[in-house]
Parts: sequence; structure tokens; C-alpha cells
Amino acid sequence: MAKFELLLPKMGESITEATILSWKKQVGDSVEEDETICEIATDKVDSEVPSPTAGVIAEILFQVDDVVEVGKVIAIINTEGEDVSESPALVAEQTPPPTKETAPVKVVEKAPAPAVSVATFSSNGKRFYSPLVKSIALEEGLSLAELEQVPGTGTNGRLRKKDLLSYLKNRTAAPTPQPMKTAAPVTTPAKSAPKSEPAKNYGDDVEVIEMDRMRKLIADHMVHSKKTSPHVTSYVEIDVTNLVNWRNKNKKAFQEKHGEKITFTPLFVEAVTKAINDFPMINVSVDGTNIIRKKFVNIGMAAALPNGNLIVPVIKDANYKNLVGLATTVNDLVARARANKLKPEEIQGGTFTITNVGTFGNIMGTPIINQPEVAILATGVIRKQPAVVETEYGDVIAVRQMMYLSLSYDHRVVDGFLGGSFLRRVGDYLENFDLNTQV
Repeated sequence: MAKFELLLPKMGESITEATILSWKKQVGDSVEEDETICEIATDKVDSEVPSPTAGVIAEILFQVDDVVEVGKVIAIINTEGEDVSESPALVAEQTPPPTKETAPVKVVEKAPAPAVSVATFSSNGKRFYSPLVKSIALEEGLSLAELEQVPGTGTNGRLRKKDLLSYLKNRTAAPTPQPMKTAAPVTTPAKSAPKSEPAKNYGDDVEVIEMDRMRKLIADHMVHSKKTSPHVTSYVEIDVTNLVNWRNKNKKAFQEKHGEKITFTPLFVEAVTKAINDFPMINVSVDGTNIIRKKFVNIGMAAALPNGNLIVPVIKDANYKNLVGLATTVNDLVARARANKLKPEEIQGGTFTITNVGTFGNIMGTPIINQPEVAILATGVIRKQPAVVETEYGDVIAVRQMMYLSLSYDHRVVDGFLGGSFLRRVGDYLENFDLNTQV
């Protein structure tokens, strides 16, 4: 009988744990190689865990909502298709006792693990408890009767980790007797037991919506960024008529030749990579009092998801890609971001970020820096505007394609000269786009 231990895979250098979102397979189900067994969530992205081998699911070691460390065994797969309908405990009970002809084999047993005592909550309880919840309950000394009274917000009222932690936070515990001390006690004011806050009353004509996991992460990330970096935002208005005219003229030929749509995003990325080459101190991060200058250019592009949340896939080594390579990468990352198919490493390692607020019809924005980067560029909507144009015959007023660029930067290391000069250079590259650029 061959058993395969399915480990929670490593999903990036900074990721040490993940939350089980759902199990696509249950005990007894057959699984093919590379078939999805479960879905997991990290603080970066949701992803799937495929099976490295074909077989039958023998054991599932963690429940939905459990937080698991990278490298832990999350399931056991029988690779020879054995029947797993009977648990090992049941099989052990059916083993016949040793006869006189066969001397029993002496087995040295290890001390029982905490998981054995955890099982006491699953025998007579009215509802299911995950191993994590049971472990916390045992550590806190909760009885089964008390645990049954804790309200749960999971499916069918299932008790989740956050429900139990919230209960324990507001639970009034009896004081533990302290041993007598020979020294004279120091009199201190008694602390009152923590009181549970009453539920807030928002009125009748409101709907209370709890943030989902990703929205909570975004909120924490944004607050952290504002606390970390003193933000300054600079603006320029640019004329991108040549850029717009080139795209309108060549987008059909570009798709026919390369099989990719050409949007404005790869054109923006190309201009940013050129400007970073001119001003490399914009491509840095801060570590205490050290400035870490990156010699690679990884451009993040903020992408809005259908549910309204935001994710930032990263174009690695963008400075080494031509326009075709940038368009291919941009289209692929955006499509998989919207389908929730990004890998954790594809949203890590960015050195500079672009966010296109023009997608929503906004003319400009004041973006928040994506830590640990030190700058982020917002591109506004492109609109036809009357503008003064210098010609060999004098100044004329003409209809031009105009847009705003805004750059938020970390004033700890990027001063006005660097930030303003970099932004102006990006604008220059976009304004001076060559109409003869080949597709």
C-alpha cells in the first residue's frame, strides 16, 4: 500500500502560511494527476493546489478556514487506489487478538499527542469543530457545554476561528488564585474585567456588509502605506495625440500580426521603463536608513476585479521586453487576474506601479504607494481638448488628445526634483511617441 503525503506548497519567499478556502475532493474521491484538490488563500492571492499524483483521497487533515503553515501535510493520497472507506481506527478494532501459537509483538507507544484529547469535542457535540478551533478551546480550558454556546458565523452555524477568538476576547474569566508571597504586597488598583461592547445600532434603513478577506487585506495595506511613507503627488498634463493616432492606425494590424490586442497599458509601461533608466533612484525601496536600489525593473499594474477589489500583477524585467512582449504579458496577466488564476509569485517583487484611473473616466488621481516601493504613477483619461500648438506659421488652437499624469512618491527618499523630473520624463516619452514605430 503506497501513500503520498500532499504538502502545502511554497508560494513565494514572504508567504509562510495559507488558509484553506475549500476542498474540491473529499475522502474516498479519485483524483488525477494535476487535478485540483483544494483552494487556498494567502495574504497575496487565492490559488489552487493540484495533486502531484493520481490516486484516492485517504485523509484530509485540515478543515475549511484552517490556517496551515507552508510545508505541512494537508492530505494523504493512496496511490494504488486502495479502499479508504474504513478508518485506521476501525481496521485496528477488527484485527484478531493474538493466539497461543502466535506470540504478540510488543510495541513501544509514543506519548499521546494533543490531537487525541482534541477529539473529545467531536464525539458528543451538536456540531462539527475544526482541529484549530478544538485546539484553541482546549488551550483556553473551555468545556464542551460552553463551546456549544459560542455563536458561529460559518456554514450552518459552524464555529470559525475568528468567532472563538472574539468570544474569548470578551469572555470574563475567573481569577486564578496566586501563591502567597513573603514580601509585602504592593497595592495596585484593581483592573476591571473587559466588557463586551454592545452591538452598534446603525438604524433601520441601512445594510451592514462585512469586508471580505481581500478587502480587509487591501485596507490594511493602504493604511500601512500611509503610515510608512510621507506622500507627495505631482502632476503634468501631456499631449498624446501621436500616441493615440498610432494606436488607432495600427491596432488591427498589430492583432493580426501578433495575435494580441494593443492597449495603452503596454505603451505606458514602455515609457515608464525608459524614464526609470534615466532616473534609477526612483526604482528603490527603503530599509531603515538604507536605500535599496533595484537593478531590475518589475512594473506592477493595478487591475480592478469584477467584485470591485484590486490586485497588482507584476511584469517582471519589463525593461528587457519590446512592445510586443509587453502587450503579450499585460494581456495575459490581466486576463488571469480577472479569472483568479494568478500565481502568488506573479503579484510579488514589483519595483514601481502604474494605476490607470482613466479606465473609470477620471482625469487624475492621487494614488497610494504600493509598499515597499517609493512611487506610483496614475494615468488619467485621454480626452479631446482645445490646445495651443506651435507651428512654423505661428501658434494655433487645435483639437488634441490630452491627458494628466500624477505621481505619488515617498518624500523620505524622493524629493521634488527627482519626483518632478521623472514624471516630466515619462510625459516626454509619451508626447514624443514616434508615428513611424513598426508593429
